[in-house]
Amino acid sequence: MWLEKDNRLVREFRFKDFQEAFTFMTRVAFLAEKHGHHPNFHNEFSYVRIELHTHDAGRLVTEKDRQLADAIDGLLQ
Repeated sequence: MWLEKDNRLVREFRFKDFQEAFTFMTRVAFLAEKHGHHPNFHNEFSYVRIELHTHDAGRLVTEKDRQLADAIDGLLQ
């Protein structure tokens, strides 16, 4: 579930190992390129946190962020 916190959409993910986490981040990276909108990643072994905000909108959460969040959720289905 995405939470809006400190002008960011934030979601944490847990995977079975580093390889699975990194594969997910790679898939998100390709998806972000398609959207022309890029997340901030935080990764530690099997843990990934993604933060979304729009730089050119004063680092606020915009519809671009919500659309990318929905697309990222689609990767997990």
